[in-house]
Amino acid sequence: MGKREVFWGVISCVIIILAYIIPYTFLTNMANWYGSFLLWIGVACVIIIINLMITKDWGS
Repeated sequence: MGKREVFWGVISCVIIILAYIIPYTFLTNMANWYGSFLLWIGVACVIIIINLMITKDWGS
C-alpha cells in the first residue's frame, strides 16, 4: 500500500469516528432526528468520494 492509500485510509477513519462522535455530543440537544440524518448523509457521500480516490488506480 502506498502513502496515498494510507493517507486516504486515515482520513476515512477520522471521518467515520467523527460521524459517531458528533451526533452524540454536539447534536444531543437537537429535538429533531434530521440533524443527525443529514450529517450521516453528508459523511456517506464524503466516504464514497474518498473510496473512489483510493481505488481509482487499482486496475492499472
